Amino acid sequence: GVSIAAGADVQGSSDFSGTGSVSRNEQLTLRVASTVVERLPNGVVRIEGRQEVRVNHELRELLVTGYVRPADISRRNEVSYDRIANARISYGGRGIISNVQQPRYGQQILEIVTPF
Repeated sequence: GVSIAAGADVQGSSDFSGTGSVSRNEQLTLRVASTVVERLPNGVVRIEGRQEVRVNHELRELLVTGYVRPADISRRNEVSYDRIANARISYGGRGIISNVQQPRYGQQILEIVTPF
């Protein structure tokens, strides 16, 4: 564990000043191929799907998991996102713009150690 000697004084402060602008406007329509990873006794299937798309030096990732009733699977073998039970749909990315929008590692650590 961590101990601080009696009489020791620990102080900290965090200050950030800067100007800048990042604008992001995205509209994304994707079709994600998913795999049946489990079939329940009642016929419901658990699906998982993942898709990565690189756009302007950014890697965008879409993850989909959930449960689907056989009746909700269309003749074209498609399922709308609103028909996925316990759906976990995650969309994010990493790259130049995503990195700029995150505080630097030192700043993140400082905020954890000295939150006030």
